[in-house]
Amino acid sequence: MISIKAHINGSLGYFLLAALLGVLLRTYVVSPIPIPINYRYIVHTHSHIALLGWVYIGLTSLLFHIYLSNRNLDRRYKRIFWFTQLSLVGMLLSFPFQGYALFSIIFSTLFLVASYWFTGFFIKNVPSYIKKTHSYRCIVVALWFMVGSSVGPWALGPIMTLLGPESIWYKLAIYFYLHFQYNGWMILALIGLCLYILEKHGITMTQKTFKAFLWTVVSGMVLSVFLSALWIEPSWILYFMGGAGAILQLLALWLLIQFCYSNRSTLYSIFTKSQFRVLLVITLLLGVKMILQLLSTLPYFANLAATILDFTIGYLHWTFLGVISMGLFFVLEYFRLIKLTKLSFAIYLMGFVFTETLIFYKGVVAWMRWPLWDGYLTYLAVGSGLIPLAILLMLWQSNKYKKKPIVKQI
Repeated sequence: MISIKAHINGSLGYFLLAALLGVLLRTYVVSPIPIPINYRYIVHTHSHIALLGWVYIGLTSLLFHIYLSNRNLDRRYKRIFWFTQLSLVGMLLSFPFQGYALFSIIFSTLFLVASYWFTGFFIKNVPSYIKKTHSYRCIVVALWFMVGSSVGPWALGPIMTLLGPESIWYKLAIYFYLHFQYNGWMILALIGLCLYILEKHGITMTQKTFKAFLWTVVSGMVLSVFLSALWIEPSWILYFMGGAGAILQLLALWLLIQFCYSNRSTLYSIFTKSQFRVLLVITLLLGVKMILQLLSTLPYFANLAATILDFTIGYLHWTFLGVISMGLFFVLEYFRLIKLTKLSFAIYLMGFVFTETLIFYKGVVAWMRWPLWDGYLTYLAVGSGLIPLAILLMLWQSNKYKKKPIVKQI
């Protein structure tokens, strides 16, 4: 018998570790640390454990829990799960000491194999009647985006061998991977899970509306990958295609908001007041993210984002810590797999807003050539400490939470 709560606690544990590494990185630039570390290697560890340990394990555990937990597949799933854990622990023990080198590349490759294995396992075993639902169609497209994003990591080896890490293709491969991980896999999977919750309560998009939404969001995500290439000042065609992708994503969000608004009275009965507030915050953050994407289609702002690293870091954290992580909190809370109290969410939101404000402020300072006040880095390091504090509180409160997880297939 699989303990889904244990798996989710494990994913939260990875998030806690990634957050603590983030605090370490920001403390490292403020004051010397007695333990010698390689800053770049810790950055690699921080990003891999956050993306693959927290979000990937959280999402795949949820997908198994709500779609496959009643189909006597525990033994087969455990093999995939522990193989994935092996690759994650391997990355955790290799990246801090060697960065991208032999062992970290081996374990990263094993993780890609694990993600392919899970995708095939999931698609093969979901009941055929569920495959007709809108939520499943969203999730399966998200999984294919995840598989497709791996083209980026696979391309890094040949690029480094033939062109070197200073090549523009090296950065483009990384941006390709991040784009389809964030937008294609993670955000679309979360949307699919939210549609699942609504379908479970009898709220379903019409076929016409869903078809319009899915084609709009998918084409928007595909076209907006060109936004990641605008820093090389390409042909106007790529600006146009990237802009079209950003507009299509905004349109898809608008269709989703319209659908939810037309069913608002039922939504009030499905979610608690605190859950509904979290959902509103996530929607606001997602809207701002998409507006920033659209803004970056203008050559001036595309160049600004490319030359001022703080804007890029701020945007990535806005998407990951804001939209994706809060979205995952929301879904896990609904299924009673974590306990998201007002206090833990308030601390997390405070840490997010405080650090994002400081990061974007530093970008504006570089843009406007203003002086940066003394103690800025110290405030940033202290503010970053609120994130692991909130996660630690969630873990503690979740372990005390006695209600059984919700398992009810459509």
